[in-house]
Amino acid sequence: MTYQTEQLDRVVIRFSGDSGDGMQLTGDLFTSETASFGNDLATLPNFPAEIRAPAGTLPGVSSFQLHFADHDILTPGDAPNVLVAMNPAALKANIADLPRGGEVIVNTDEFTQRALQKVGYEASPLEDGSLDAHHVHAVPLTTLTVEALKDFDLSRKEAERSKNMFALGLLSWMYHRPTEGTERFLRAKFAKKPQIAEANLAAFRAGWNFGETTEDFAVSYEVAPAAKAFPPGVYRNISGNLALAYGLIAASRQADLPLFLGSYPITPASDILHELSKHKNFGVRTFQAEDEIAAVGAALGAAFGGSLAVTTTSGPGVTIKQETIGLAVSMELPLLVVDIQRGGPSTGLPTKTEQADLMQAMYGRNGEAPVPVVAPRTSADCFDAALEAARIALKYRTPVFLLSDGYLANGSEPWRVPSLDELPDLTVQFAQGPNHTLDDGTEVFWPYKRDPHTLARPWAVPGTPGLEHRIGGIEKQDGTGNISYDPANHDFMVRTRQAKIDGIDVPDLEVDDPHGANTLILGWGSTYGPITAAVRRLRAAGESIAQAHLRHLNPFPRNLGGVLRSYERVLIPEMNLGQLARLIRAEFAIDVESHTQVNGMPFKAEQLAQALKEAVHAH
Repeated sequence: MTYQTEQLDRVVIRFSGDSGDGMQLTGDLFTSETASFGNDLATLPNFPAEIRAPAGTLPGVSSFQLHFADHDILTPGDAPNVLVAMNPAALKANIADLPRGGEVIVNTDEFTQRALQKVGYEASPLEDGSLDAHHVHAVPLTTLTVEALKDFDLSRKEAERSKNMFALGLLSWMYHRPTEGTERFLRAKFAKKPQIAEANLAAFRAGWNFGETTEDFAVSYEVAPAAKAFPPGVYRNISGNLALAYGLIAASRQADLPLFLGSYPITPASDILHELSKHKNFGVRTFQAEDEIAAVGAALGAAFGGSLAVTTTSGPGVTIKQETIGLAVSMELPLLVVDIQRGGPSTGLPTKTEQADLMQAMYGRNGEAPVPVVAPRTSADCFDAALEAARIALKYRTPVFLLSDGYLANGSEPWRVPSLDELPDLTVQFAQGPNHTLDDGTEVFWPYKRDPHTLARPWAVPGTPGLEHRIGGIEKQDGTGNISYDPANHDFMVRTRQAKIDGIDVPDLEVDDPHGANTLILGWGSTYGPITAAVRRLRAAGESIAQAHLRHLNPFPRNLGGVLRSYERVLIPEMNLGQLARLIRAEFAIDVESHTQVNGMPFKAEQLAQALKEAVHAH
């Protein structure tokens, strides 16, 4: 049959189904196809917190949203153009997000009376007119998949598992995606089960052929590669957690130090542990501890022993690690504390995103225990943020917080693979011998004698002759490191540790202000994409608005106060109740305005643009 091809500049697709339907894998494979085609892209995986919620229920719905375009994009999209719903629960959980005229592909085989009742449908939405505002493609995905696999020696249940590959094939046809990568992946994944591999391939091809032959899909779509959006280079699709893992490996190589990860599994940080465990060839040692305290304790011990030491966790784990992080402040050893933030408090929303650990990172320890804080802005930027956190930790001998979140960790985007000469030199000089001469001429090693520029103390590897020294959490005497309860010494050490953090060299804040605006939008962390997309929309509509984004939250950039005072109004969007705004008010006595959201999801660009516009015109 003949069909027409329509050119689009961008598309947002959401795959949705039961958590056992393979929606994350389907989304990942479609994303890989799209990345290899050369589109710019951004993804938003969204899965249930329950390990296995009851099948067909709303709490068990898993979805994967992908936004791809022929130009530079910044978010996974506010709303899908196409919704793939594998069952009634998936339809009910997502249909409100689909705008009028959007396309819905539903697996009609799952719309049984029992399945409909389980999620509160009194009548089938496929028959009661409730979907009339959308273009509905009713496809018996399960039946078609089983039919496509009838020549394989599989039970019906085994054959049904491949229905996600049928859906992937259909969508790949609709959007002219390449298929070679998916076929390679399936053969590799099921290399030990060749029949399963061939069955999945057959289902995938059957989905493609269904699109090609059925009259229900008379239009296919093309989204051209985003050639102008990317500088020349080698690119790959990367998630935030993968980029962070690669950044940690790169930092250890650039520092010429072994990398040690002490970690306890926790959503959404566990993927970093999984990834780093694969790279022993780069001198990476991973230790899955019995709990969060053991994990950070082992990491701090590795730092004492001369490794680039890392511990990864999320908000609940940070709470438990804080005593040992305070010990690292006292011992003045480099330690990277990676917090992949999630919704709280307590166990909260394990699989949803939030930015609410900033105050915990800043002030969550007993005593005056200052720690630098760094935050990546995009999934790919997690690589550079890891290098920057390592630079600060190694140069200034301090624990450093790296605040990513679930949105960045699980989302993905194209990343240009850097060349080695682009990476910073992080080489460290360990103490080699005595560094102080006593009044009687004796040469000794003082573990708390400081570099006059950085205030960092020497890093002495245990076992180095002559460098024996006292270590621990009780206050040290300046210079000698001996235990000291002297009030004046404690005052001096507290102020010196604070001065060391205050003196960290961080780049000035850059401001994007092409029109000399009166209002500045200031953000940090993962709000970068939605804020930038919202600012673009406002400028396109004739608004004059400036934007700046913080990577360093402690210490702040030196020019931050001057930048803030140069604008009449400063608005700060955050996925918390205004934690950065509170820090800014305390530090600079500037009455900034907050725009906050804590619903477990990233900001939507259009809603944020509207809120910012209303705020700008409120005065």
